Amino acid sequence: MATPPNRSLERGIEILRAFRPGSTLLGNGELAERTGLAPATVSRLTQTLVGAGLLEHDRSARAYRLAAPVLSFAHAMRTGSAVLQVAAPRMRAVAEKLRINVGLAVADCSEMLYLESFRYNTKASLRSVVSGQRVPIELTSLGRAWLAVAPETRRAELLKEFEARRSDWPRLRKEIDKAIDSVRRRGWCAASWQPEIVALATPLSLENERVHVLNASVSTTDPANEVALALSAPLLALREQIGAAFRDTPFAR
Repeated sequence: MATPPNRSLERGIEILRAFRPGSTLLGNGELAERTGLAPATVSRLTQTLVGAGLLEHDRSARAYRLAAPVLSFAHAMRTGSAVLQVAAPRMRAVAEKLRINVGLAVADCSEMLYLESFRYNTKASLRSVVSGQRVPIELTSLGRAWLAVAPETRRAELLKEFEARRSDWPRLRKEIDKAIDSVRRRGWCAASWQPEIVALATPLSLENERVHVLNASVSTTDPANEVALALSAPLLALREQIGAAFRDTPFAR
C-alpha cells in the first residue's frame, strides 16, 4: 500500500517553486496567488520556511526572498549528477567545435529545466540561457521531444493543461503532434519559437535515470529546414556518444 503524500511538505515546495528570475521578492498575497493556496496556509508556511533558513523575510517590503542555503541544493545536485559528469564535457566539445549552443534539460511540471548549457552562438538572448532556467514545454523543441517519450497519461494531462491556457492551441497542437512524429521517425524534432532561432532536440534515455533531453540551437537567417538537417547529425551523434560513455561507467551498473 502506497504511503500517502505529506501535504504540508508538498505545499512548502510549492512556495519555493513560486520564486523565479524576475520574481525574487514575493509577499504572502503574491505567493497565495501563484500557488493557489489559502492566505492563512501561505502565512504559516512562509514562517516555517524562514525558520528553516530557506526563506528570508524583508521587513521593509513585507515580502520574502529565497535564502542562500537554497543555492547549496543546486550545487549538490549538479556535482552529484552522474548524467552531467558524463554529458557535460562532450556537450562542451561539440558546442566549441561547431560554434553552436548545446543544452541538457529535464521536465519539471509544465516546463523544461536546463541542467547544463554551453553557449557559443552569437545571439545575445541565446547566450543568456543558464543552468536552472526554465522554458515552456509546449513551445520548445526540448519540451516537444520530451512529450514524444513521456508516459501517455502524463502527456495527456499536460496537453489538456496547455489547451486550457493557450488561445492559439489548435496551431500549437498541430506543431506538437508533428514534433512527436518527427522524434519517433527520425529521433529529433525542431522548433523556431523565437525569431531567427532554430533549435533541435532529442530525448536521451539512460539506464536507471529519468529521461533527459539534449538540444542544439543557432541564431540564423538560413531556412529552418536546412539548418535542422545540418544540426541533426551532430546532435544524434552526441546523444550516442553520451549513451555509450554512460553505459561504460559504474553509474549504469
